[in-house]
Amino acid sequence: MEQQSESESIFSFQYWLLCISSLVFFASFNMLIPELPDYLSKLGGAEYKGLIISLFTLTAGFSRPFSGRLTDRIGRVPVMAFGSLVCFVCGFFYPLVTSVMPFLFLRLAHGFSTGFKPTGTAAYIADIVPASRRGEAMGMHGLMSSFGMAFGPALGSWIADTFSMNVLFYVSSMFALISIAILYNMKETLPVNQQEKLSLKTLKITQSDIFDEMVLPAAVVIFLTSFSFGAIATLSPDLSKSIGLHNKGLYFLVYTLASLFIRFMAGRISDKNGRVPVLRWGCFALIIAMGFTAFAHNIYLFVIAAVFFGMAQGVLSPILQAWTIDLCDEHNRGRALATMYICMEAGIGLGAFLSAEIYQNQLYRMPYAFLIMGGLAILAFVYLFTGKVRRIKEAF
Repeated sequence: MEQQSESESIFSFQYWLLCISSLVFFASFNMLIPELPDYLSKLGGAEYKGLIISLFTLTAGFSRPFSGRLTDRIGRVPVMAFGSLVCFVCGFFYPLVTSVMPFLFLRLAHGFSTGFKPTGTAAYIADIVPASRRGEAMGMHGLMSSFGMAFGPALGSWIADTFSMNVLFYVSSMFALISIAILYNMKETLPVNQQEKLSLKTLKITQSDIFDEMVLPAAVVIFLTSFSFGAIATLSPDLSKSIGLHNKGLYFLVYTLASLFIRFMAGRISDKNGRVPVLRWGCFALIIAMGFTAFAHNIYLFVIAAVFFGMAQGVLSPILQAWTIDLCDEHNRGRALATMYICMEAGIGLGAFLSAEIYQNQLYRMPYAFLIMGGLAILAFVYLFTGKVRRIKEAF
């Protein structure tokens, strides 16, 4: 599947189309995140804040086996397009919601978007770039996605403050529509002889479709480190308000900007020196980030925490994707990536739910939530020094 020369394949027109599509896709649903806790509170559901992220990730995780199977059988592009389509449709339903339960159901449905789009995207990248530049390619793609994650929350807060929440929801839909339009012009990379027509047979999930044992090491690390992201996504808006910041998307903006350069560099370093040594540094940065976030009582500590968190995400996200592809069988890339994303969504969802349960809308309890969720990153750090991981490191 590595069809072109190394210099062409990573910077091809198709590759850049994919990057731009991901940029607007991630902006689409991330622009909602900072405003949803207050929005849910106004609907009378303040005690359900932890479910805003948890329900989203629950459906994303549930849909991963299907997206992985369809990616390997139907094609990469249809799976990506379906994910963007979900974002487009959900944006038009949010303004119709006037009570808590329908809102939570909509969050559940919205999760299908990230259950599909990133799985197809990662498989597509693996198809068009050589293995020797896989980390670099994932890093560069992550760079573009991070632009969407960076300006999405900040833009969302500005739109909600300047106009209204309904306008924010419609803008979110328009971003998703742009993502779909870009995908329309992309060539399918799944070989024709492997493509099947959509049927009940292609939707039948077996145990092997749910979890690919070959990528277990990467799955363990991403599961343990994703608890921190769940806590940040759920509690950082309240943390921002507690130190007097009007724009609740600032933490997202700072950490994403901090991750931009390091994503590209970390990917290149991991291509030359191995995934595991670089992942250890990513876990270490995450541990520091969660410690600073727990005690961020002013803007200075707040920014330092966000910078370290961005550094950690800039290392962990692209390299864990590349490592997953390294470990898997070439013909089961969709399944392997789905396994990784299932573990990621499980970590994010549990992190969001548990941090909200610890916090319980009491500011004095917030540091405990960040410290406990960050403590799981210590387990990931230790795991990366185990004998099993060292043996895998030698094989790749």
